[in-house]
Amino acid sequence: MPHQFTTSYTKDARDLLRYYKRLGDRAIEQCPDANLFTTLDPESNSIAIIVKHMSGNMRSRWTDFLTSDGEKPDRQRDTEFETPPQTRSALVSMWEAGWKICFDALDPLTDEDLSRTITIRTEPHSVMQAINRQVGHYAHHVGQIVFLAKHFAGDNWQTLSVPKKKSQDFNRRVAADPGPKIVCVSFASPSPCNSLPFSKDAHAF
Repeated sequence: MPHQFTTSYTKDARDLLRYYKRLGDRAIEQCPDANLFTTLDPESNSIAIIVKHMSGNMRSRWTDFLTSDGEKPDRQRDTEFETPPQTRSALVSMWEAGWKICFDALDPLTDEDLSRTITIRTEPHSVMQAINRQVGHYAHHVGQIVFLAKHFAGDNWQTLSVPKKKSQDFNRRVAADPGPKIVCVSFASPSPCNSLPFSKDAHAF
């Protein structure tokens, strides 16, 4: 969805996490099947491993979010970096399941819940702190997924951000109409607009 002004922390957190999920969705879609399971070197993780880790983290952190510790007794974190799903469909199912647990916990929250206390590994966190912790964690891993997918897609990659040398064009289009709309930014010059439809939720940081 396009950027919306809000003073609600919980709404902004939900919107931001949905934005990061969409980035991950679009990156995974563009990565060739075989490369979902490829590592760049022995110490790095594949997209599949990152997805498995994120899903395990989401299940642990967001299940019974307000009433149980965020590190569940049955979580085996080390195994999240071993033996990922072996097909795209299984990987996407795991990705979607993790995000569903996350949003099912987040969606009922209001700003009145932010000062409540929960624990993660027995350490007290306000609800606001716990959400911030997860936003930062997921943004970190989605960035890794985007980097890997772009690397493996090569010349077939369609940009998920403002294309190179198109920042001023993007700024003008956004400024010309402050209302919610889809901004089409071409990333294949000189074609006029043979691009991914470019929403203002692109957040050109």
